[in-house]
Amino acid sequence: MAVPTPPHPLSHLFHPHHAADYADTMRRGVDHLVAALDRVGGPSTGVAPGPAAKPVADVDLDRPLLDVDAALEEMSRLYLDDAVWFHEPTYAAHLNCPVVIPALLAEVFVSGVNSSLDTFDQSVGGTFIERRLVEWTAARIGFGPAADGVFTSGGTQSNLQALLLARDQALATGARPEDLRVVASTDGHFSVQKAARLLGLGDAAVRTVAVDARRRMDPTALSDALATIAADGHHAMAVVATAGTTDFGAIDPLEDVARLAHAHGAWLHVDAAYGGGLLASTTRRGWLAGIERADSVTVDYHKTWFQPVSSSALLVADGAHLGHVTWHADYLNPHDPTGAGHPNQVDKSLQTTRRFDALKLWMTLRIMGPDTIGGYVDDVVDLATEVGAALLRRDDVELAADPQLSTVVFRYRPPGLSVEEAHRLAPLIRSALHARGAAMVAGTKVAGRSWLKLTLLNPMATAADILGIVDEVVAIGDELLAAEDVA
Repeated sequence: MAVPTPPHPLSHLFHPHHAADYADTMRRGVDHLVAALDRVGGPSTGVAPGPAAKPVADVDLDRPLLDVDAALEEMSRLYLDDAVWFHEPTYAAHLNCPVVIPALLAEVFVSGVNSSLDTFDQSVGGTFIERRLVEWTAARIGFGPAADGVFTSGGTQSNLQALLLARDQALATGARPEDLRVVASTDGHFSVQKAARLLGLGDAAVRTVAVDARRRMDPTALSDALATIAADGHHAMAVVATAGTTDFGAIDPLEDVARLAHAHGAWLHVDAAYGGGLLASTTRRGWLAGIERADSVTVDYHKTWFQPVSSSALLVADGAHLGHVTWHADYLNPHDPTGAGHPNQVDKSLQTTRRFDALKLWMTLRIMGPDTIGGYVDDVVDLATEVGAALLRRDDVELAADPQLSTVVFRYRPPGLSVEEAHRLAPLIRSALHARGAAMVAGTKVAGRSWLKLTLLNPMATAADILGIVDEVVAIGDELLAAEDVA
């Protein structure tokens, strides 16, 4: 076999002189991906970590293949052949959505041009596209003209920055660091606790309060917690409400939470990483009533806006608060007291170098429009409602709660099976389902007991697809019980 002739080292660089090579390489890559899509027969092959790790470890990275097709073939063997495909109707595990084609078109330009959105002189028009999308999203939330924001890598970073702003705002009003407290529901996202650690507040600074029968933050419990914090001489720096909890899709009663937070002088942050897609819905926007009273809001476009990761944003009602993260460097964004210089996004961001992820949403809106995205959101909410109703009519599964957004928490529990047995079997069923590769579900715990979760973010999935997953879950449960009886 002939050894490939190494190309000139500089020919790998994206440059007008190499445009033909770029186009040829990209076409080969797209053709390879399309061919792989055609072979997909389920969301996963069910490969275990050991067999997946070894072929990667065996690669000698000091000996390049020097050939595009050979590298594509190797990449398929190491990654693509066992990739998890979120577009498959029977993928119902985590909050991963299928992505829209206009956003993938944008990715060509995001990666090729490689703009960095930290300063104007590295992005020019990209700066204003991101700012326009921030302005547009803030208006959808109901914020006024003083609003501002910035794109981030995801909900965890957005929530971290929101709590950083809340902390520094509290400190600016005279609060002592050791007295600062954050209140969230027991079903709030774990990034709240991570943020408290990163901000030097410690685990004890986060106070979690109970949820009601619909898994929403209980206003009475919130009121009691805020009163206790004040009575103890501490300061509630922030209340974190959730618009779409990870497990149950619950939307906290935002009006009530806002009223209590503001009465105690606390910053109100709404984590709408999951439920933020309702901002585009023409029928369910009212589910977010009260979000306009927040001081800050997290929106993950890579969840219910069907964008490729990463694409998130932190929006604030008063853009002046973003000054808490501003730091001027003479070599990048020197201090400009008159405001006459360049509009630098790094002044608002925890990141410096930052991808032009906003272009993906821009192209999506310009080609598809927000109503189409909102229609996708409505479709998956309707799907969850239909599936939940169907599960209520069955006697071989148990439903943890009525679906609210697009998650369904359930478990295998035929007549006569105890709660403890259902708890024991749930993770075994999930593992067996994953190993078969035909479907994927998530696992969680409710009141310390194991359940399964259907996370529905695919507008192309049907009730028949999802109920087929449930049938497979039940079949595996029956098999496990029968095997134990035989043993």
